[in-house]
Amino acid sequence: MSKWKDLWDWTRSIIIAIILALLIRVFFLEVFVVEGRSMYPTLVEAERLMVNKVIYHFDKPQMGDIIVFEFEPGRDFIKRVIGVEGDKIEIKYGRVFLNDRALNEPYLDQNMVMQDYGPEVVPPGYLFVMGDYRPNSMDSRDPRVGFVSREHLKGRAFFIFWPPWEARAINPEDELN
Repeated sequence: MSKWKDLWDWTRSIIIAIILALLIRVFFLEVFVVEGRSMYPTLVEAERLMVNKVIYHFDKPQMGDIIVFEFEPGRDFIKRVIGVEGDKIEIKYGRVFLNDRALNEPYLDQNMVMQDYGPEVVPPGYLFVMGDYRPNSMDSRDPRVGFVSREHLKGRAFFIFWPPWEARAINPEDELN
C-alpha cells in the first residue's frame, strides 16, 4: 500500500509541476532564440532569452526596450524600441534623431553607415523599432515592417540564459547611460 501511495504522490507532483510550467509558459514567460545578426552586438545568434509576456498589459513600451513581436504568422522579430506614439524619427548624417535630438546609442558600432530616413511621426498605438546591427536589420525603416502595432507585441526580453557562460540580464537603461 505504501508503494502505491508513494507512486501516486510522485505522479501528482509531476502533473502539478507540468501544469504550472504550462501556465507560466502560456501566460507569463516565453523563450525565444535569436536568429540572425540584426541585434548584434547586444544579442548574438543562437542565444536564448526569456521574454516577459505580461509587462505590456500593465506598462507601455519605452524607448530602448528590446521587444519580440509577431512580424507575420509564425515569424517573430526581436528589435529595439526607438520611438513610441507621437515621436518624430529621423535618420540623417548617419545618426538617429528622436524628436530632433540625436540619440546616444552606445550599444552600436559607431562606424556603421545608415541611409537617411524620415522624418516620420509614430502613429498612435504603434512603435518604431530598429535592430542594433543597422546594416543587416529588417526593421521599421523597411516598408515590409513599417511601424509595429502594439497589438503584435509578444513581450519584452529581460534575460539571456543560453549559453550559460553568457547569461545576463537585459536592462535597456544600463545601455543608454
